[in-house]
Amino acid sequence: MKRLLDFAAAAIALLLLSPFLLLIFILVRVKLGSPVLFCQARPGLHGKLFHMYKFRTMINAVDAQGQPLSDAQRITPFGSLLRSSSLDELPELWNVLKGDMSLVGPRPLLPEYLPLYNQEQSKRHLVRPGITGWSQVNGRNAISWEKKFELDVWYVEHQNLWLDIRILFLTVQKVFKREGISSDGVVTTEKFTGKSER
Repeated sequence: MKRLLDFAAAAIALLLLSPFLLLIFILVRVKLGSPVLFCQARPGLHGKLFHMYKFRTMINAVDAQGQPLSDAQRITPFGSLLRSSSLDELPELWNVLKGDMSLVGPRPLLPEYLPLYNQEQSKRHLVRPGITGWSQVNGRNAISWEKKFELDVWYVEHQNLWLDIRILFLTVQKVFKREGISSDGVVTTEKFTGKSER
C-alpha cells in the first residue's frame, strides 16, 4: 500500500510541478552552469546502492592544486536558497517514482557510512529511504548523528500511514520556517565517523 501511494503521489506531483521544475532547471543552468542535476550513489533498501538526483547547488570551484574548494566556498546565494527552501530535493520525486525511495523514510546518506553503523543504527535500511523523515521534522541537520539515527530507527519500528501523513504535514511547516538546515559552522552537517555513536 505504501509503495502504491508513493508512486501515485510522486507521479501527480511531477505532473503538477513540471512547469516549476522546468523553471528551476533553467535558473540552475544559467546561474550555476552544467550539469544541472547532482547525481550521487546512496544506499537504499537493505543498503542496495541507487543514484539519487537533486538540483545542483554549488559551482565547480577549485584551488591552485586543482582540489575542490570547501562546500562553504562553492555554494552560491542561489544555491543556498535552493537548499534552505528544500527545492533542490524535488528531483528525488523521480527516485520515488522508480522505487528507489519513498516520500517518507530515513534520509539516504553516504555509502561510506555503511560499515560505520552499529547493529541498531543499520535498521534504518530495513525500509526505503525518504525525501523527508522523522529525524528531518525533529531537528534535521541541527541534531547529533546519534539522535538522528535514534529517530530513524524509531520510525522504522513504528511506521504507519498516519505517521507518514503527520511527517509530511510537519515537513511543510519546517520548510516554511527553514529550521534545522545546517549544523553550527557548516553548510549542511558534519561527517559521520561512527566513533562516538558506537
